[in-house]
Amino acid sequence: MGIEDISMRNGRALSDQWAESVVVRPKTTEQHITVHKRLVLGFAVSILTLIVVTAIAITLSVKFEKCSGESTVLAGNGSSAKSNQSRDSNSSHRDEDSQPWRHLRLPASLRPRHYDLKLSVYMDNFTFSGEVNIEFECMNSTKFIVLHTDKLEVGKVAVYSDNKKPGAMRVHRHFHYPASQVYVIALHREMKPLRTYRINITFDAQIENELLGFFRSSYVLHGERRYVAVTQFSPTHARKAFPCFDEPIYKATFRVSLRHEGSYQSLSNMPVEASTTDEDGWVTNSFSRTPRMSTYYLAWAVCNFTYREAVTDGGVVIRLYARPDAIQSGSGDYALHITKRLLRFYQDYFKVKYSLPKLDLLAVPKHPYAAMENWGLSVFVEQKILLDPEVSSFSYQMELTMVVVHEICHQWFGDLVTPVWWEDVWLKEGFAHFFEYVGTDFLFPKWNMEKQRFLTDVLHEVMLLDGLASSHPISQEVFEAADIDRVFDWIAYKKGAALIRMLANVMGQPVFQRGLNDYLMTHMYGNAARNDLWNKFSEAMQKEGKDISIKDVMDRWTLQMGYPVVTISKNDSLDHTITVIQEHFVYDTEAKIHHPDLFNKSFQWQLPLSLAVGNSTHISSETIIWVSNKTETHRVGRIDEEMWLLGNINQTGYFRVNYDLHNWRLLIQQLMNNPMMISVGNRAGLIDDVFNLARAGYLPQNVPLQIICYLSEESEFLPWHAASRALYQLDKLLDRTEDYSLFSDYVLKQVSPKYHRLGWPSMNPDNSFLQAAYQTEELQREVIMLACSFGNKHCHQQAVYLISEWISSNKNRIPPNVRDIVYCTGVSLMDKDVWEFIWMKFHSSTAISEKKILLEALTCSDDSFLLNRLLNLSLSSDLVPDQDVIDIIIHVGRNPHGRHLAWKYFREKWDMLNSRYGEALFMNSKLISGVTEFLNTESELAELKDFIQTSGGGAASAFSRAVEIVQANVKWHNLHKQQFYQWLRKPPNG
Repeated sequence: MGIEDISMRNGRALSDQWAESVVVRPKTTEQHITVHKRLVLGFAVSILTLIVVTAIAITLSVKFEKCSGESTVLAGNGSSAKSNQSRDSNSSHRDEDSQPWRHLRLPASLRPRHYDLKLSVYMDNFTFSGEVNIEFECMNSTKFIVLHTDKLEVGKVAVYSDNKKPGAMRVHRHFHYPASQVYVIALHREMKPLRTYRINITFDAQIENELLGFFRSSYVLHGERRYVAVTQFSPTHARKAFPCFDEPIYKATFRVSLRHEGSYQSLSNMPVEASTTDEDGWVTNSFSRTPRMSTYYLAWAVCNFTYREAVTDGGVVIRLYARPDAIQSGSGDYALHITKRLLRFYQDYFKVKYSLPKLDLLAVPKHPYAAMENWGLSVFVEQKILLDPEVSSFSYQMELTMVVVHEICHQWFGDLVTPVWWEDVWLKEGFAHFFEYVGTDFLFPKWNMEKQRFLTDVLHEVMLLDGLASSHPISQEVFEAADIDRVFDWIAYKKGAALIRMLANVMGQPVFQRGLNDYLMTHMYGNAARNDLWNKFSEAMQKEGKDISIKDVMDRWTLQMGYPVVTISKNDSLDHTITVIQEHFVYDTEAKIHHPDLFNKSFQWQLPLSLAVGNSTHISSETIIWVSNKTETHRVGRIDEEMWLLGNINQTGYFRVNYDLHNWRLLIQQLMNNPMMISVGNRAGLIDDVFNLARAGYLPQNVPLQIICYLSEESEFLPWHAASRALYQLDKLLDRTEDYSLFSDYVLKQVSPKYHRLGWPSMNPDNSFLQAAYQTEELQREVIMLACSFGNKHCHQQAVYLISEWISSNKNRIPPNVRDIVYCTGVSLMDKDVWEFIWMKFHSSTAISEKKILLEALTCSDDSFLLNRLLNLSLSSDLVPDQDVIDIIIHVGRNPHGRHLAWKYFREKWDMLNSRYGEALFMNSKLISGVTEFLNTESELAELKDFIQTSGGGAASAFSRAVEIVQANVKWHNLHKQQFYQWLRKPPNG
C-alpha cells in the first residue's frame, strides 16, 4: 500500500491542510513575562522554523495532490474501491468530504440547473475557445465545486452567489485532477443548501482527430478537401468539449452559441433563435434553450453541408444534412422519408408527443459508431443513412432502415427518459434494438422482422455470446471509469431486446404498451432505473387482474448472466406427464469446475415455457408453463409414443430447448415429411438449438447434420438463414482440416437442389432488375451465397461471367442484391487484374453502399501480397472510414488464405489500433473477436495467450472472451471432430 493510502487511513491526506485553510499560530498570554534574551531568541527561531516547515508542507502537499490518486479510484456511491474496503465508515465519510474529486462519481452536493455555453470555432487550425456559465443549486454544504474536464485548458474561473447578497465568491484554489477527469474549485467559505450559485469558466481546446468529444472529419468535393467538426459525447466525452457535470443524472437545460467563419453553418439540438454577422464576416448562431437533458445528449456541428427537408403533420421540421453532392443525388431522401413516418409511429405507439420543434439528421464521413441519438440532432456515419437506390442491395437498405429506426426510438428511450446510471444502459439500448424490428415492421409489414429476422439476427447471435463463461449480467455494476465503455456491448443491446420481447409476449401487446406509456409519462425529462420500469409493468398487469411481480421474474434475467437450456422429456408412465429440467447453458461444460468463483451459486430462472404436442397430421394449440424450479413435472394432455413435443413456440423465450433423442428423431422426421406443420420461427429455432447443443456436447454431432437434410424442401428464408449461420460457424472450425471436402460436399448436397431451382435474379427487357418479393429475394441471395461459398461450380462460373462482362463493357449489370457475393467470388477466383479493377472502382465510385462492398470484396483474394497491401492502405488512407478499417481486418481473417496474415497484422498493429479505437470500446471488441474467432489449434491458443500477456493490457473483457472461444474451438476438435467426420463417411443409408 502506498503512502497516500496510509495518510488517508489516518483521517486526512496532507493536502487537506490548504483545503481547510489551517494556519498554525502560536498562542500567547496577556501576562507580562520576563525572559532571558537567549530564550527569547531561541523562541523566535523556533517560531520562524515552524512557519517555514508549515509552508514547505503546504507546498509539497499541493504538489502531491496534483500528482497523486492514480492508484486509488473510489466507487461511485461513496464507498472505496475493493483495495480500500477495510476502511472504517467514519474515516470513509471524512475522506469523501475532504477529497470528493477522488471518486468515480461526482459528489451529490451540487446539482446543475442551466448552462450558457458560448464557443468560437476555428476551422483553419482546428481549435476552439469557450466560456460556460453554469447555474447550480447547492444540496449540501460544501466548499468544493467538482466538475468534469478532459483535455481542456482552463483559463479564468469565477463563482457567484445568487442569494440575497449576490457577488463573486473568493476562490481559494482551482486545479485539474486528471485521474478522475475533473476540475476542482475550492472556495474560502462553504456554499449553503437550497441556494443557487453560478460558475463562470473560460477554456481552450483542440478539435480532435480521435472521433470523440468535439472532433473533425473530412471529405473531398470537386477535388477539394473539406472539413466538418461534430460532437460525440456519449458516454463520457462532453467533458472534452466544455466543463460540465458529465453524468446522466445531472440533467439541466442548455443554451448554446456558436461563432465561426461565415463560409460554414452550425447546428445544435435546438433551432437557431438569433444569428448575427460580424464585420469580419464571422457568424454567431444562438440556439434556443433545450429541455432538461443529460450532458451526453448535447450536440453541435460546424460544416458546409446542404440539406433536404420534410415537415410532419404536427409541424416538426425534419432536415437531413450531408455533403452537397450526396444531397443533390438524392441519397438522403429515403432516410428523410422514413423518419417522417417514424415520428408519427412512435408518438402513436408510446402515446407521448415528440418533444422538440425540429429533428436534424447529420451524415458525417467518419464516426466512432453507426449513429448517435443526440436529442434533435442525430449524427450518423454516411454508410448508415445515405442510400443510392440504383446500386444499393436490399440488405444494405434493411440495415440502414434499422439504424434510423433505432435512433428515432432513442428520442423517447434515452433522450426523454434517461437511465440513472450506466449499469442500466440496456434500458435504452435494449428498447431501441427491440424497436428496430417493431418499427421496421410498421414501415414494411411484409418484411416480418419481429416475428422472423429478430430470431436469427438478435436472439441466436446474442446467445452465442451469453453462453460463454466470460459473459456477464445485463445489469453490470460500474466500479471504475473504464467500466462505463464496457457496458455498451451486445449483451446490453441484443439480450436487452430479447428480454423485452419475451416480456412483451408474456404481458400481451395492449398491457405492454400501457406500461411503457406510464413509464415515459412518469419519468419524462428525468431519469429512471430498471425497478421503475418493472413497477409500471406490474401496475399495468394488476389493472388486468394479474397479480404478477415483474421485478421478481426479471431480476433473475437481468442480475444473472447467461440463460437456461430447458430439457423436455416424456415420462414412461401412462399419466401423460413430462419432466422439465432447467440448467445454465454454457458451451464449456467444464467451466463450472475451472471457474468455481463464477458458478458457486445456483443459476435458476422463472421462465415462460410455451409447449405444443403434435404428430404427422395435427399439432395442438400452445400452452404456457411457468418453470421456476430445477426440475418439474407437468401434465400436458394426451401424448403417445409417436407424438412429438415442441417447446418455446416461435422462440419468444430467451432460452434453448433440448429433448430426448427419440423426440429429436420424431421432429426431424416431421421436417422431412411435412415441415409446414411446424411454424417457420420454430423451424429456424430447431436448427439453431440443435447445432449449438451439439457444439456444447449436449447432443451427438450427427443430429444437426441430419436435421439440415430437409432443407431442399424448405421454401422460407428464415430457416435457411439460421442454417447458413450455423454452417459458417462449423466452416470456420473445419476449413483447414484434411477431410474438409467431406463437409463441404455434404453441405452442397443439401444446397444444390434449391440453388438450381431458384436460379439467379432476372432482368427486365430494359435491362433493369426484376423485383421479386422480399422473402424470395432474400432466400435466393442466401442460397447463392451458400452455393458460392462452399464451391458450387455453376455458381462460380456465373460470378466469373458477370465480373468479366462488367470489365469488358464497363457497364455493371450485376444485380445489386448479389453484388457482394459476385465481387468476392470473382476476386477469389480470377487474377490480379480483377483485384486492381475492383480497387479502381472503389476509388471512382461515389455511392457509399457500393464503396463498402467493393472494399470488402478486395479481402477475398488468395494473394497474400494483395491482402497485405490492402491492410496497410486501409489503415493509412483517409478514404477508408474507421469502421471499414475494422471490417477489412476481420474480413481478411475470415478468408482462409488471410487468417494468419490478419492475426499477425493485428498483433503487430495492436498498439496503434488500441490507441485509435481504445475509447470506442465497442469497436475494439468487435475487432478482437473478429480476428481471433477462427483460431482453433493448440499453437494458436498459445500465441493468443502469450500476446495478451505481453500486449500491455487493454480490452481485458474482449480478450478474455476471445480466449474462451478459441479454447472451445480447440476442445471441439479434440472431442468431436473425429465423430463428426466418421458420420459423414457413412454411406447414405448406413
